[in-house]
Amino acid sequence: MPNGAQAMLATLVKAGVEVCFTNPGTSEMHFVAALDDEPGMRAVLTLFEGVATGAADGYARMAGKPAATLLHLGCGLGNGLANLHNARKARTPVVNIVGDHATYHVAYDAQLQSDIVTVARNVSTWVRSATTTAGLGQDVVEAVSTAMGPPGQVATLIVPADVSWGDGGQVLPPLPPRPPTPVPAAQIDALAEVCRGKARTVMLLGGRALRGEALTLAARIAAQHNITLLAEVFPARIERGAGLPHVERLAYFAEMASVQLHGVRHLILVDAKAPVSFFAYPGKKSYLVPDSCLVHELAVADQDVVAALIALAQRLGAEATPPCLQEAVRPELPTGPLSAEKVCKAVGHLLPPEAIIVDEAQTAGVTLPMHTAGAAAHDVLTLTGGAIGQGLPVAVGAAIACPERPVLALIGDGSAMYTVQSLWTLAREHLSVTVVILNNRSYAILNVELQRVGARAGDGANGGAKARAQLDLQHPAIDFVQLGQSMGIDSVRCSTAEDFNQALQRCLSQHGPHLIEALIPNDLSGMKLRLLPHLLRSLKHLPQPVARLVKSKVAP
Repeated sequence: MPNGAQAMLATLVKAGVEVCFTNPGTSEMHFVAALDDEPGMRAVLTLFEGVATGAADGYARMAGKPAATLLHLGCGLGNGLANLHNARKARTPVVNIVGDHATYHVAYDAQLQSDIVTVARNVSTWVRSATTTAGLGQDVVEAVSTAMGPPGQVATLIVPADVSWGDGGQVLPPLPPRPPTPVPAAQIDALAEVCRGKARTVMLLGGRALRGEALTLAARIAAQHNITLLAEVFPARIERGAGLPHVERLAYFAEMASVQLHGVRHLILVDAKAPVSFFAYPGKKSYLVPDSCLVHELAVADQDVVAALIALAQRLGAEATPPCLQEAVRPELPTGPLSAEKVCKAVGHLLPPEAIIVDEAQTAGVTLPMHTAGAAAHDVLTLTGGAIGQGLPVAVGAAIACPERPVLALIGDGSAMYTVQSLWTLAREHLSVTVVILNNRSYAILNVELQRVGARAGDGANGGAKARAQLDLQHPAIDFVQLGQSMGIDSVRCSTAEDFNQALQRCLSQHGPHLIEALIPNDLSGMKLRLLPHLLRSLKHLPQPVARLVKSKVAP
């Protein structure tokens, strides 16, 4: 009869969990040893728990099923919380296996003793501490079932060491999938009447509505009834490119989102939440829906999004309406000194078919959606919860989920340093990921936020020397080429568009991990930075055609 760890692994595999991202310690050694007895489980070592949790998020976004993480006690789980927060906001299925001290050892309050349940509750909808070896298999199947949802969730199973090493483990089959909740017919009928109306209507798509059949159905309905499609600000996964419906994302800046929503009388939410500003700002609205707009829900997180869209399309007779599809068009290859926009243009020109873009470029990637809209069909994974340091780990997980597809990770220099250990895992697993570090040697987004929140110190709008120093990454400058090479990754630095074009083309054509450090100026600095808050404040006073033009120039 297997011990607890062996039964746990076998049960995970039976439930479809085939990958475990690990950062183990002493309490998890029986799980580590049991890996040799379970050929169906791929174990991927990470050097930091935030890499393990972010990779599990990226894997599940592309695979459609959970990976497991193996984390060491409450401290290890705590190190992974930021990317579990992002996974929770993305409604990604993740199963955390967290080791704990043996049950009889807890009373001694050893150095690593902590309240793991309290740590886990921050990000997990389901938390359980296993109590017996015989019951561990049931704990595992419930954790996987909960993670799968719907909606996808983070489930955390805490396993004391003696439960893991004890004999008498049982290998159990998975629980049957839980079906999504159907949307009532009366709700579909009411929304059909909204769609038939003449008032300006926006359908805000999120989650599962941004890919596959759901996206096409939404586009058919929109085309038939002149409805505007928008995507949530940071989608977990969006399918886009030539031959697919083009959906503009809601702007990050609340003032620009308000331009997009101006005059809307009906807002239909499809697996999305009503839009709010990312942060509170003095004197500005947090809830971005116009006062005169009615909000309707077509499908929420636990409901069947595709079935709801099929039913709505049938009510409207839109099943055969041709959707508006994005034409194939690419920007020209850029030339001259490198800039953030030229990086985005090069990506749009060179992006191969079926690529996966992991976008954590921050301010440097503001033109990326515009320049890649007409590239070959691809997926984009974004920073769902706003906790930076997600991009590199998510790229690890996406590459393991889809080894046949090229992954391109566009990462800001500040973001990269949160989980730079991901580079080592990319090299160790020989994953086909091209990492582009957009190095402007600044926390540029925070310089913007310093202006927008109205903070005043030192010399006023720019803050004083101490304030500016907290957002500066120049002293000392980080050498990402040396960092990449030290972890086994082919790495180059580019400061001209010509060099970047050549490097990106080479990296995308070769299997394995690559890193390109793109030295770019900070586009939002000096006078541009000073003027931005004034420009944003002016939008609500401008005629709408002018406001839309300004929005398209600043955040296309």
